Amino acid sequence: LQCDPSIPMRRPMSIMRAEPDKGIIDILYKVHGVGTELLSRKCQGDRLNLLGPIGVPFKLTDYRKLPLLLGGGVGIPPMVFLAEHIKNSYKNCKPLLIAGSEISFPFQAIPSKIMVEGLPDGVIASMPLMEDWGIPSRLTSKQGYTGCYDGFVTDLAKIWLDTLDQERLQQVEIFSCGPTIMLEAVAKLAHEYHLPCQVSLEEYMACAVGGCAGCTVMVNTESGQAMKRVCVDGPVFEAGAVFPQ
Repeated sequence: LQCDPSIPMRRPMSIMRAEPDKGIIDILYKVHGVGTELLSRKCQGDRLNLLGPIGVPFKLTDYRKLPLLLGGGVGIPPMVFLAEHIKNSYKNCKPLLIAGSEISFPFQAIPSKIMVEGLPDGVIASMPLMEDWGIPSRLTSKQGYTGCYDGFVTDLAKIWLDTLDQERLQQVEIFSCGPTIMLEAVAKLAHEYHLPCQVSLEEYMACAVGGCAGCTVMVNTESGQAMKRVCVDGPVFEAGAVFPQ
């Protein structure tokens, strides 16, 4: 996304929601620098230059029955997108979204009316949009926010996973987006429980079409290690390929 004509370099953004019939997409972002500051000044009716969607998404078919969605910070929007896709496409899937942030959440958390077995008492803060969709969600933070779990998304996920019997555990698969250090922890968690896991990497992208190779990461492939471009070969990869255990 080109934040402003005065800044030629684009900023990579995640799509949070899409309504193809209406020609609408929703993008949730955090003001972090000059580009997003200029973007925040845009008004209804202003025009923006977009390129996308680009890259490889989370898988689109054949989900296990218990998708576990883990989002951190600006990695939350892709989890919202994925949750809506699963809700609309797979009635037999029951996703659980756990989202964490160390700054204020970009929405007003509400007490969840959707109970989730295995989670600690008092951890009831949820995302209103998920409540409207009937999808259980829980929030985590180390900032002492009311109703949030005092810890990281992986900490709360582990508590939940530990309550599942082997049959239900085999129905879980993990999807995650967030800072690299969080995704490393997610990959470790998936490895510990022998669960399939896909991660969407957060990297700065200069050209977004694979030409500059400025967003490359080392990935394990069947033929050995290789440098892959996050913008076109990703951003979604198998967790074990990027963070081998």
